[in-house]
Amino acid sequence: MSIRLFGGIRPLDRGRVLRDVFAGASAASINIPQVLGYARIAGAPVVTGLYTLLLPLVAFAVFGSSRHLIVAADSATAAIFSSSLSQMAAPAGERYMALVGMVTLLTAGLLLAARLFKLGFLSDFLSRTVLVGFLAGVGLQVATAMLGDMSGVTVNSRYSIVRAWEVLHGLGQPNLSTLALSALVAGGILLGNRFAARVPLALIAVVAAIAASAKFDFAHQGIAVIGAVPGGLPVIRLPRVTASDILTLLPVAASCVVVIIAQSAATSRAFCLRYQEAVDSDADILGLAAANTVASLSGTFVVNGSPSQTAMVDRMGARSQIAQLALAAVVLVVLLALTGPLEYLPRCVLAAVVFSIAVSMIDAARLRAIRRESPGEFYLAVTTAATVVALGVEQGILLAIVLSLFRHVRHSYRPHTMMLAPDAAGMWLPVPATPGKITAPGLIAYRFGADLFYANANRFTDEVRALVRHAPTPVRWFIVDCSAITDIDYSAAQVMRDLLDEFAPREITVLFARVNPYMRADMDRHCLTPVVGEARIFGTLHEALAAVGGGRPAPLTGKIEPV
Repeated sequence: MSIRLFGGIRPLDRGRVLRDVFAGASAASINIPQVLGYARIAGAPVVTGLYTLLLPLVAFAVFGSSRHLIVAADSATAAIFSSSLSQMAAPAGERYMALVGMVTLLTAGLLLAARLFKLGFLSDFLSRTVLVGFLAGVGLQVATAMLGDMSGVTVNSRYSIVRAWEVLHGLGQPNLSTLALSALVAGGILLGNRFAARVPLALIAVVAAIAASAKFDFAHQGIAVIGAVPGGLPVIRLPRVTASDILTLLPVAASCVVVIIAQSAATSRAFCLRYQEAVDSDADILGLAAANTVASLSGTFVVNGSPSQTAMVDRMGARSQIAQLALAAVVLVVLLALTGPLEYLPRCVLAAVVFSIAVSMIDAARLRAIRRESPGEFYLAVTTAATVVALGVEQGILLAIVLSLFRHVRHSYRPHTMMLAPDAAGMWLPVPATPGKITAPGLIAYRFGADLFYANANRFTDEVRALVRHAPTPVRWFIVDCSAITDIDYSAAQVMRDLLDEFAPREITVLFARVNPYMRADMDRHCLTPVVGEARIFGTLHEALAAVGGGRPAPLTGKIEPV
């Protein structure tokens, strides 16, 4: 495995260094309050959110490939921690953080395995449709989880629906100060995101709330604050858990890996294509493995390639990983000198910041577009979102993968099929394969729109039999257009052999047209070539049609329109 260090920086463009540094420093003003919120989602101490912006960013800049991908904490992976680990230990406690560290280390190990086996392509199997639904579900779940702190109502359940009911039930006696402050912050950030996206409103809200809390002593007026936040550098150590804990945590880590690969690879690919740069998903996975390794050792939780942060830093003009190193430098200064004021931060303000992040994860415009263009895929997205809300993030990830694969298999199982049929002017045109139609007297030219494998082979032969059985004149020649068939497996080959054996006594000759080298190799390997006959396998459709015309008592009539 070859490793290219600092791939996101080299070659260094000296003329852009200062602009990259400025973009990274500016991004820190938005990232810092967000990672405090992500720590709250993950059930971890607030300072661990700052740790996600320190060593992990440096590690990715060293080992990653993308010049644009920004590594940060992520609400989806943070939600996985809170929904999974809270059943094993009390959030923010010593055992809980040991479990968090081990999940992060296991995630790094699985990412490294994915790099060794070059599994970056797996991100393509999580369709964007169900990913939109999954993120919407996570947004709803996280937003619901914040309602208790935002309203001052005590919430005990870990299930989103029950939490919402507990909040509604407790609103009869709300903490009005807490509720008003939460509404002001959340409303301001959401409106600002819509009309002033570049203004760091979350940072402004956090700084203003800290100043007001310190001056007016919110803690003694019924508004809860987060309390003392330890400063300084993180302690480097391995998480201490038992062997049985590791086995229990593996599925949690696998869930994180799915989200990381899906989001990071898609984001990296999008920005590399925008700037016409080479895409190396496997190298980026190595960078993410390194980032999560140091995240675990420094006592924080999983980091991910962030689509929103990458887009934000790109809009600020960054074009290399120098921006990410500058961001880490700003966080280092905060950890060494500026954590003291954080103890005055009201919990409801932090919850409101998280709430605004969660709401932004619900891409209503994209969901409307999916519903307009593909109602079936829209229902898949909604089903995924509902599963996340009702059952949990891990179950939602599993369903997202299953639905994505189901959608792929469904297209392969039921591909579009066509046949050549004459129009009123005698021109052969591609039309849907419908029993009762023929290409010419005694001839059917048929196209199957997918590779042949065990699941769709019987569907192929059933449709061929139906076309032959319902033809208005006896069929003597059946041409299979193989332009969309690049592979045929053992089961499909046996089904095809049975069909050829069935047609032989009936004097129906089957020809194969547009046979590419891959299809021909499979036909040779499965011994279909001698059954079909070398003379009945053609590279083009015209050659097959010419052969049929030459073997008939009278030449075929009509012109062929390319399929």
